[in-house]
Amino acid sequence: MDHEEEKLIVDAKWLREHRGDGDLILVDTRPAKEFHAGHLRGARHFDPFPFHHTDTSERGVAEFGAQLEWIFSALGITGRETVVFYENESGMRAARGQWALEYAGHPRARMLDGGLKALGGEKLTTEVEKFAPTDFQIKARVEILATYPHLLEQLGRREVQIFDVRSDAEYYSERVRAKHGGAIPGSYHQDWTSAIAADGTVKPAAELRAQFEAIGLDPANEIIPYCQGGYRAAHAYLALKIAGYAKVRNYLGSWAEWGNRDDVPREHPRRK
Repeated sequence: MDHEEEKLIVDAKWLREHRGDGDLILVDTRPAKEFHAGHLRGARHFDPFPFHHTDTSERGVAEFGAQLEWIFSALGITGRETVVFYENESGMRAARGQWALEYAGHPRARMLDGGLKALGGEKLTTEVEKFAPTDFQIKARVEILATYPHLLEQLGRREVQIFDVRSDAEYYSERVRAKHGGAIPGSYHQDWTSAIAADGTVKPAAELRAQFEAIGLDPANEIIPYCQGGYRAAHAYLALKIAGYAKVRNYLGSWAEWGNRDDVPREHPRRK
């Protein structure tokens, strides 16, 4: 694992070696029903999926930050520990948790690569351990979040590439999930799941890099992934960083914001 990859994801071997660390917090990001049916011993629960945030105006981003302070305080996070988010495999929920905590300024936010599947026959528990809430203070890393005003400013600039990671049906407006169909003008497109290997782990860095370069994404550029609500895009953020793309911003509002506004440009890609 290179430095960047090590900073974002940990594998099953790392987790087994560090399970006893006093400064390790595990966060199970699966739906509550799955968590209560059985989770890793000591894990805390936070399913990020109900927390949709589709307003990236200045006020909206401030509200998102306040929401994260509340969530991470409730999870007992201080900023001095290593926090590992997991689900059943390397999915968008765990990636969204990792990205959100990284955005909040936490220096050691990680995702468990391959999730529970990678741990094989790990014994799960239904016992929920008690922990104390904290007063987590956000130190927003604004350079890893994209807003709609930022996107409007960057449209058409060669050194900024917009990356649509929705399904083909969404990209080609065959499945419309907002007031308007279409895509952000000039978007490069590849389904987010292309970054996941058959075993549920994130593909190796070199394979991801080749895949992204093949569709035209330049590692020297700023890349802005988007989807519908910023969850699949959080996974793409992680995959791009692992692949060595240094300047990546998750467009938090994604199509749920862009596709519902009347004052932004859209294009309508068609299947060839």
